[in-house]
Amino acid sequence: MSDETEIAVFSGNKAVYIRVHVIMAVVGAMLISGALYLVNNPDWWIGIVGSFAGIAMRGYYIADEQLGFQWRLTNKALHAPNDRAIQLSEINLARSLLGSVQVITHEGEKFLIKYQAEPETVIAEINRAVANG
Repeated sequence: MSDETEIAVFSGNKAVYIRVHVIMAVVGAMLISGALYLVNNPDWWIGIVGSFAGIAMRGYYIADEQLGFQWRLTNKALHAPNDRAIQLSEINLARSLLGSVQVITHEGEKFLIKYQAEPETVIAEINRAVANG
């Protein structure tokens, strides 16, 4: 029997997921339309349409997968959705990164807990577990 106790489960938040995709579409639209405008393409506006259409399709098709990922924090490790376990003693840093939480190990490996509504809470949970582990 394992002496591992679950502390928290982190799943993606749909509102954050949508916000991130809207930001990607806006940035993409500006870059693509700007490039088309700079090369004197009269159809520069197509960058706006293409960017929003492409990002919307991407968002729609991968939403279930991305929002279905669950990270489990226990008193021993942080368990990634791909069955990888990061021992708490390996964690060097947890920080906020655009609505996600980036976990960095002492060896420099980086992991991303995406689309978190309250990244500060996730960071605090991880830091507390590391301190107690």
